[in-house]
Amino acid sequence: MVAPRHRSRTKRRVFVRTPKGGSTLTFRIRKPSPARCPVTGEILKGVPREIPSILKNMPKSHKRPERPFGGVLSGRAMRRLFISEARAPQQQEEE
Repeated sequence: MVAPRHRSRTKRRVFVRTPKGGSTLTFRIRKPSPARCPVTGEILKGVPREIPSILKNMPKSHKRPERPFGGVLSGRAMRRLFISEARAPQQQEEE
């Protein structure tokens, strides 16, 4: 029988091969869903998909890309934002 602490589905069941050749059932914490861009909805590159206890021990440079809006907007959304900001003063001059 499975131990009572392992009966809930909060942890995922993983079969691990042992050196002897058999397999044992281990219980691992589920990883969170990947970070997504709020504008385009695509998965953010360079942002790790880890549980908070591992994430807090990572250096800041590993947690998100070191660029403007890194870890918040995707490259495509960031590019669109910069282009629209650059065009905004030109449109005001024309009016």
